[in-house]
Amino acid sequence: MSIFSNFIRFGLVAGFVALVSGCDLSAPTHQGDDSKVPSNLTAVSYSALPGWRDDDVRYALQAFRNTCKAKIQYKGSVIPDPELLREKCNMLPSSTADVKTVRAWFESNFQPYQVYNENGGKTGTYTGYYSPVIPGCRTKTTQCNEPIMGVPVDGRSYKGVHKKDIVNKKIGRILYWANMVDVQNLQIQGSGMLKLEDGTMVKLNFAAVNDMPFKSIGAQLQERGIKPVGGYSADAVWTHLKQNPKLAKEVIYNNPRYVYFYETPQKSVIGKLGTPLSKIRSVAMDDSLYTLGLPVYINTTLSDGRAFNRLMIAQDTGGAIKGWIRADIFFGSGDEAYRVAHGQHAQGQMFILMPKEYTYVKPR
Repeated sequence: MSIFSNFIRFGLVAGFVALVSGCDLSAPTHQGDDSKVPSNLTAVSYSALPGWRDDDVRYALQAFRNTCKAKIQYKGSVIPDPELLREKCNMLPSSTADVKTVRAWFESNFQPYQVYNENGGKTGTYTGYYSPVIPGCRTKTTQCNEPIMGVPVDGRSYKGVHKKDIVNKKIGRILYWANMVDVQNLQIQGSGMLKLEDGTMVKLNFAAVNDMPFKSIGAQLQERGIKPVGGYSADAVWTHLKQNPKLAKEVIYNNPRYVYFYETPQKSVIGKLGTPLSKIRSVAMDDSLYTLGLPVYINTTLSDGRAFNRLMIAQDTGGAIKGWIRADIFFGSGDEAYRVAHGQHAQGQMFILMPKEYTYVKPR
């Protein structure tokens, strides 16, 4: 599921950056469309971004390079001018540029806007996700009791079909099997690794979704008056369901949403933008509002209370990620990422970075 600065010293900064990094900071040849900025976005200086001077933005630049390789769909309410964004991609600093050079490049080329909710508030919710590693099987067993499927190739429709029907009628190509609870977690996260019986590691990425609403597993337990040991954290809920397989089947199949996967030799996690996600530099956002690929500065806290002020790149989306100030932080893969991601639920501010010159074009 952050940013910005004044430009009085732009000439000095631009000259310095060009000399040090060799990147082009000349004036853009394309002047854009100068359309109206959405009323809930307000231009600010980089000094308004908490912790901006302390962030090592070189890692964000690496993630932004992936944006520049993507086929961007310019849609939503916050749309950069395509030609201007392409110009920025042709002006990237060297991969060996130091942090001051990279920060100056962002400041010279992007204007930060603070994002406000429709009710005028400037804080929203930040959760986290990760790529799990789960036990898997090539065939059905007592423990591996749920299929992991790819999109059907026999012409059968899956859009608008309930999860229970998809599984029972095997509407899809069975790739592997795993425990029902682990499969549900895999579907929520959108990608993951299977560790098969012989130790083989298999990478699975998101392929498609049945376009049905998501019904929270934890909320269903609450409605039934069931409180797992440890409360309603992901850890506690998954543990409780594995200990109660009948209940697990009831609540999991009561969630209509179904996610399909594809197997890939590439070990990177691929987001909705179609590019590899970067640990704690990629973020999932509402792509009905934002064009994916844009830099975004996040000001929030982690589950352990530490401040989290980072320049991120919007490279993914999710069914529960809806709203102006709502994002899911990608924390990487495996157990360490899980420990951070599963408890992440904090409030914070958001700043979207747009190409400076004539920032907005009209929504299509």
